Amino acid sequence: MKRSALQVVLRAVAWALFAAIAAGVVGLLVYLVGLNGPVYFAQSLVDGLRLGFVYALIALGYTLVYGIVGLINFAHGDVFMVGAFTSYFAVTQYGWGFVPAILLAMLVCTLLNVVIERIAYKPLRNAPRIAALITAIGVSFFLEYFTALKFVFGPDFITYERPFEVVVWNVAGVTVTNITVIIVALTLLLVFGLQYMVRRTKLGKAMRAVQQDKDAARLMGINVDGIISLTFAVGAALAGAGGVLYAIAFPQIWTFMGLMPGLKAFVAAVLGGIGSVPGAFVGSILMGVIDVGVVSFVPAGSRLRELFAFLVLILVFLAKPSGLFGQTQVEKV
Repeated sequence: MKRSALQVVLRAVAWALFAAIAAGVVGLLVYLVGLNGPVYFAQSLVDGLRLGFVYALIALGYTLVYGIVGLINFAHGDVFMVGAFTSYFAVTQYGWGFVPAILLAMLVCTLLNVVIERIAYKPLRNAPRIAALITAIGVSFFLEYFTALKFVFGPDFITYERPFEVVVWNVAGVTVTNITVIIVALTLLLVFGLQYMVRRTKLGKAMRAVQQDKDAARLMGINVDGIISLTFAVGAALAGAGGVLYAIAFPQIWTFMGLMPGLKAFVAAVLGGIGSVPGAFVGSILMGVIDVGVVSFVPAGSRLRELFAFLVLILVFLAKPSGLFGQTQVEKV
């Protein structure tokens, strides 16, 4: 069957629009490189990648929980905060090294999120989504203000004591530290491990089955409640690791530190296509680069970085609501 003239015109317009966007991106990159020199641009890119890899560990928790339950767990950023504080006390109070501290943070965050899911979210499993969403916001506020009490973590900013010496390398004028290497290596290890679990293991198959149809999965003998709890646990473990890496990179922590990284990781998950593990990872990298790029190249960028983050969210919703890797879903009535 021959293509209609309208299809040919639409395809031509789509390719023209893609070419215009690509040309605009290339032109912007050339302009930014020439603005302050290639070394400054490369340094901003490295810093953006470092931040993006941390966002990825938070965004993966958002995308896992949403993919299985359809819930935006706004308390996820505060679980990230608890991971940072857990490692802080492990290092300062007990003298633990980096590896045991991050493992402890992942364990504590896992237990915390499972308890939150059982107490706050499970009773609302069949309730309207707005009820679960409001509950998630309430849990977020509870964690922030409860941990700010003096007998918990306290309301003040705390300087994070790194459990290892910082090593700095100069690569063609660009500063790279062992912190950046650790963040990139550990994040890639966790992301590939998660992708392997989701795609190659029985638990992963069960998670995908629950994501597609909970009732059919239950009829096939899958423990749906157990899989949902497992999803919250895995997402929390990743957030706990992210909290430790964030604290090591930006060594100052407080009980509200998870608010903006959590929201930006949510934007990154939407940008990549919420429900998609590769999408959350790619979206997080883009969000980290945009975040640092705004601070580096936009006047008063340090005050405008949040504005640009949510501007990206609005543009994604307008242009491609399903995100870069997401698929348009039709809800059953």
